[in-house]
Amino acid sequence: MTTPSPTVRRKRLTVELRRLREQAGLTCEDVGQRLECSGTRISRIETGRIGARPGDVRELLEIYGVTGAAADSLVQLARDARRKGWWHAYGRVLPPWFEAYVGLESDAARLHDFQPSVVPGLLQTQDYARAILRDAPYADYGEDIDQQLALRMRRQAVLDQPRPPQVRMVLGESVLWMQVGGPAVLRAQLLRLAELAARPDFSLQILPLRTAAHAQPAGPFTLLEFADPADPTVVYLEHLTGSLLLDEDEEVQRYRAMFDHLRAAALAPGPSADLIARTAAELA
Repeated sequence: MTTPSPTVRRKRLTVELRRLREQAGLTCEDVGQRLECSGTRISRIETGRIGARPGDVRELLEIYGVTGAAADSLVQLARDARRKGWWHAYGRVLPPWFEAYVGLESDAARLHDFQPSVVPGLLQTQDYARAILRDAPYADYGEDIDQQLALRMRRQAVLDQPRPPQVRMVLGESVLWMQVGGPAVLRAQLLRLAELAARPDFSLQILPLRTAAHAQPAGPFTLLEFADPADPTVVYLEHLTGSLLLDEDEEVQRYRAMFDHLRAAALAPGPSADLIARTAAELA
């Protein structure tokens, strides 16, 4: 059994602290007054924007009336959440807004991903990834690209664990034709997709270009689910300079429904694999 990543532990802690505060009938401002700090600080702890030290957690739990073994367990969770994950070795090229996602991805039991225009990093070949990094309008150079590439390849180790996550992927058909790195690079990438699609823990579907516009959401998104029921499902959204992590039930359910809609509109896995193979053959 694998040990949850520090990011997952941090997420679990923040959810539990918020639940206990609400259960105690207190606002963030109420708690802040008792601890002689601002309600904003309490809110930032609960949203994970600042880390909660074990001493902070102990003080919060005293206010919420949580003692004994239950309190000790949460304080230990705070200690574990402050440990560094493997991705910290790439800190120079890992933006803070992406760090949280990498930590969640490394511990997810199920990944549901929609990408309309590019192969996601978790599935990219090294040459495809290098072309993406090199040709980006905000690209770094030299050693930084090498480090970003190393990070992207290291992330893929999650697919080769003894118990890899179940991956459900929907890709827009344009992904198969987007000339990233040239025909040879794209063909190798498509062959990699075909290889992954044959795995029992992997489902890959292609959303045809002819699909009605109402089947297309505004942009790419990823749903991450975890083995422990204590860890809520998270939706990850990325933009040019940052990202959003959503975990409110209503928001998660809307994205879950959208993903189901996309899967229903996409080609089934078998025909999708055939289309990938035909496209790769045309690039030979």
